[in-house]
Amino acid sequence: MSTDPRMINAFVEGATPLSLREAELVARRRRFLGPAYRLFYERPVHIVRGEGVWLYDADGRAYLDAYNNVASLGHAHPRVVEAIAKQAATLATHTRYLQEPVLDCAEALLATLPPEIGHLMFTCSGSEANDLAVRMARAFTGGTGIIVTETAYHGVTQAVAEFSPSLGTGVPLGPHVRTVPAPDRWRSSSGDVAAEFTKAVDGAIHDLLRHGIRPAIFICDAIFASDGVFAEPAGFLKRAVEAIRAAGGLYVADEVQSGFGRTGDAFWGFERHGVMPDIVTMGKPMGNGYPVAGVAVRPEVVERFGSEARYFNTFGGNAVAAQAALAVIGTIRSENLVENSRRVGLHLMDRLGTLSARHLCIGEVRGAGLFIGVDIVENRDPSRPDAPRTARIVNGLREAGVLISACGKAANVLKIRPPLILSREQADILVETLDQVLGGVTPAPQATR
Repeated sequence: MSTDPRMINAFVEGATPLSLREAELVARRRRFLGPAYRLFYERPVHIVRGEGVWLYDADGRAYLDAYNNVASLGHAHPRVVEAIAKQAATLATHTRYLQEPVLDCAEALLATLPPEIGHLMFTCSGSEANDLAVRMARAFTGGTGIIVTETAYHGVTQAVAEFSPSLGTGVPLGPHVRTVPAPDRWRSSSGDVAAEFTKAVDGAIHDLLRHGIRPAIFICDAIFASDGVFAEPAGFLKRAVEAIRAAGGLYVADEVQSGFGRTGDAFWGFERHGVMPDIVTMGKPMGNGYPVAGVAVRPEVVERFGSEARYFNTFGGNAVAAQAALAVIGTIRSENLVENSRRVGLHLMDRLGTLSARHLCIGEVRGAGLFIGVDIVENRDPSRPDAPRTARIVNGLREAGVLISACGKAANVLKIRPPLILSREQADILVETLDQVLGGVTPAPQATR
């Protein structure tokens, strides 16, 4: 079983028998899309429709979607669908004309952020947002050095792929990039995660300087999603942020995965650590499936970049994207989804924790809000990560009608990230199905919903 981050929960052609229809679709993907795309699960899921927390395959079978951060409000949320359709029927154009939706959206998003963050620039994806953040940081600091965690994912543009280690060894890191271990409290040698993490960031800063590279940014998502989901103790980021600033660099909060109420503490993941970013990047959940993303920034950081370079993005911030994002922000507020993330997340973590009494493979359950990692090991030994068992669990859940994924440096952490609308009852379905899969029992397929 490979622990290559690229192959976590990946379909390998020829390894699993497929139906004739599935085999035909796989062959068409290969023929038309080429070799670089990846499918999830040993036996891919042929999805044709989504509604709320449920996805439906071509045979009408329902799957509980406990992984998809793109549809953060649930699939086909009526308020977002209506906003997109209405604006698409009216006007869809770029930001070089005067128009209200993009301004309304920027105003609404900035209102959720600390007042020191004064400007918002729109992109189409989180990858583009992080790419733009690097350009601004380099203009402001004069540096090029970037510090990330060992299994971080920040995007797929050329510049951003160079500091996304989770893409695997086939995508080399840039010579200006340094990696630090993720803040894993369970495996900590001292128990002081903040001190260990700060020491690692300090070491990366000094190594950059030793090689004549001035630091530009330290970037992380507040939940360390690809590294294995590390949330505690809240506040451990503070000293690392202080270290990068003391070296003349900036702290970039990548909120693509931890933002928009995901962690249940506040609207943004960085808030649980009591830190102030210089740049905040956002993406996937911002449009609930519509491609919209952005970069929020301190005015002084963007000033030099803006005086020396134009920024233009044909589709970033177009009127339809802006209305989609406005609908997402409004729905999070009106449906009290930050609180739902906190409340249902606590219930889900508590119930997952009770499974460890019966299943020795569960080493630790951790996370915040509706972003949870379950560390799968041999006999509760943190030094023995169990990637093969993790893969069997993920695929066993898929067969039972529950969709999650896996993450972590050793590919041994169950990655649970359901829509923010998840109910306690749906959380119970997830836990009870996992319990059966861990026990070696193949649960009966769920009825069509």
